[in-house]
Parts: sequence; C-alpha cells; structure tokens
Amino acid sequence: MLRHSLIAALGFVFLTIPAFDAKAEGALDVAPTGTLRVAVAVGPAASAFWTTRDPATGKPRGVTVELAKAAADKLHVPLQLVEYQSSDEIAAASSKDLWDLSFMPADVKREQFVDQGPAYVAYMSGYLVRAGSDIRVVADVDRAGMRVGCIEGTSTSRTVERSLKQAKLTKFMKPEEAAELIGKGQLDALAMGMGALEDLSRKLPGTKVLDEVIQSTGVVVVVPKGKVAAKAWAAHFLDEAKADGTVRRALDGNGFTSDKVAP
Repeated sequence: MLRHSLIAALGFVFLTIPAFDAKAEGALDVAPTGTLRVAVAVGPAASAFWTTRDPATGKPRGVTVELAKAAADKLHVPLQLVEYQSSDEIAAASSKDLWDLSFMPADVKREQFVDQGPAYVAYMSGYLVRAGSDIRVVADVDRAGMRVGCIEGTSTSRTVERSLKQAKLTKFMKPEEAAELIGKGQLDALAMGMGALEDLSRKLPGTKVLDEVIQSTGVVVVVPKGKVAAKAWAAHFLDEAKADGTVRRALDGNGFTSDKVAP
C-alpha cells in the first residue's frame, strides 16, 4: 500500500513539472523583449543583402526580410525590422540593445561589435560605370580625374579605398545619393555589391556593370557581441534554412535566381 502511494505521489510530482519548451527557451535567448528585432540595411537597389522600400507600403522588402520572417516564425514571436543605411551602422548599434539578429557581409572590422555565424550566400562587389563612360575594365577606374563613389560603412568601401591611388573617391552616407549622382553622370563609377549594381543598372539606362569582381565574401548571420546562446541558435537556424530551401526561396522570390546558396 505504501509503495503504491509513493509511486502515485512521484507520478503527481512529475506531472506537475512543466515540460521543457525548446522554442520558448530559444526565444528568450534570441529575442528577450518578446519581439525579434532584425536589423536590415535599406538602399536604392536590391541584392542578397540590401533591402529596398516597397513602393506600396514604404516598408523594407528583400532577401534579408524573408529570412527575418522565417526566424521570427521559428521562434513564434512577432517581428520588428530595424532600419539602417549600412552594415557598419548596424554593427555600431549592436551594443545599444536596438536589435537582436542581422545579416551582413563578413568583415574582420565588424568582429569587435558582432559575432558572425555561417554565410547563406556569396557576396561579390564590383563597379557600375556611368552612361557614355570609356571605362571598360577595373584598371580604367583608377585614373586621374575619375570620380568614384562608394557607400560609407561597407566592406566594399574599405576595399576601394585601399585600391585607388589616383581617382577621387567620395563616400556616401546615403546610398540613394550615390545612385542619383551616377544616374546624372556626376560620378564615373560606383562600387557596391554586384546584385545591387545590376538592379541599379536596370533603373539607369546606359550604365554598365563591369564583369570583374573587386571583392568577394559571404553574407553571414550575426548577433551582438557576446550573446553565446543567441549565436548558437542563429547558426542552427541558418543551417536549417539552407537545408530546407528557405534561403533558396528567399533568393528566387526576390529575383536572385543565379545566386548560389553557400555550402
């Protein structure tokens, strides 16, 4: 009788202990406010990294937005997009508790601010040249009198700054300003990611994207520095997103059908 009572009591104890909820635990680690805040870079042209504004809603749209939605769905929490003008701006805000998760081209400089996870796509940068330009190859860009633009706070801007010796380089805080100037012929070349340049070239008749790549890296998932559990969750999420086709659908749905998913 005593034995049966003891078993019954133990059974009651086990039944009253809440089951471990992995999703709730993950949500607490990654989105402690109860909302997943994903930082995105908004610019004038889309790429596997850059988002653009939906003309109907004014909200960001693009590959990283689709990945942000998938992450929030996985955690079963609402999504909030936090907008910035460059990767460096996102990284610099990481210590201010303004965002929980983001995506950006891998870059050594940013490792002091963020912890980087795996890449979901290769990211290559190059040059867009103005309509009527005599620039045919990358070597033609670095000449006296050439006006070259790049976006402040990007890994591409640092690559271009190191490589140019004679051309005049201007860094733009707002990508839209650079796009407007090259469209008007007031810049000879603009350095950005290839995807964004190809999108921009379609909007600016006569401009051309050079074939040569000036920088190649991967677009990685990142979390603010020191968030160990969040980094582990983000890495697992992205690996799953690559394996189950989420990344492929995000790329294809935004027109980047030729971009290859990173292994």
